[in-house]
Order: sequence, then C-alpha cells, then structure tokens
Amino acid sequence: MDLMDFDQTTLYFDDPVSPEVERLIDAAGAGYGSDETEGLLLRAYFLAPTQLVVLVALYRTYFYQHRLDDALIVADRTLAAAGTRLGFPAEWEQLHAQHLGYAAMRSIGLLRFYLMVLKAAGYINLRLGRAEQGEAMLEKLIEMDSHDRLGGQALLDVYRAALQEEVAA
Repeated sequence: MDLMDFDQTTLYFDDPVSPEVERLIDAAGAGYGSDETEGLLLRAYFLAPTQLVVLVALYRTYFYQHRLDDALIVADRTLAAAGTRLGFPAEWEQLHAQHLGYAAMRSIGLLRFYLMVLKAAGYINLRLGRAEQGEAMLEKLIEMDSHDRLGGQALLDVYRAALQEEVAA
C-alpha cells in the first residue's frame, strides 16, 4: 500500500471539538511559551482525552520544551486513541499488514497520522536511550510502510550508522 496515494479532505484535526476545548487550545496557542500554556492544554485534555487535536497540541508543547518523557506519554495515548478509531489492536506490536487495508477504508489520513506517531514515539525512545523499544517501533513502521514513504528506514539507518561510528571511535 502506498501511503502517499490518497485523496482525502478530512484529517484528524477536522473532528469537531467542544467550544470550551477550542477556547483552551486557542488560548494555549496565543500564549505559547508562557507558564499558562501547559495548564490550558491539560484542562483541554481532561475535557477531551481522546481528541487528537488536543493530544497533538500537548505533544508538541512537551516535545519542543525537550520534555521527552512527557511527550512520549502523550504519543502513547495518541497511538491508543487513533488506533481505536482505526480498529487496530491495543498494542502496536500486534499490528499486521492486513490491519492497514481495513484502516485505509476508514481513513487513510488517520492511518498516516497513526504511523507518523509510531515513528515519533520510536524516535523519542531512541533519544531517551531506549534503543530496543525505539528500534522495534521503527521496524514496525518499516514493516507497515514498505515503500518507506514516511522515512522510518532512513531514520533507523541514521541511528544505526551513528552507533557504528560510536563503536569505531
């Protein structure tokens, strides 16, 4: 399946949110970097814990603040929320190619999003020194994205080359 071959207008952020959640996200965006940003996003999360736009905003906040442990928690919750919508198994390790066909019929955009979150979680695990988990996540991405449209193989190659250089030094 070519993950770049799709014509879809609805994406994860097109799901309707309540006015209160929208207000909280807007306020967090307007005050990005302030001490209030995280609190606003956490309130939005408590109101809509499976709303992908909320999870993405919270993830980005933590990632750009280099709070990788927190970003990874949000990535895991995002995988669960998106995976549920796609009918995926609860554990990404149990994902198989046959799941992709069913997911693509539901939403190719959401499928790509799920796989990008898997890639992000793999990358964060590598950054945190959790090589086994990070590599396993990227290998699962590569298994699901045989054309490497999402760049999982390239990321894993760069990581492994850096390890080789470290060993050689």
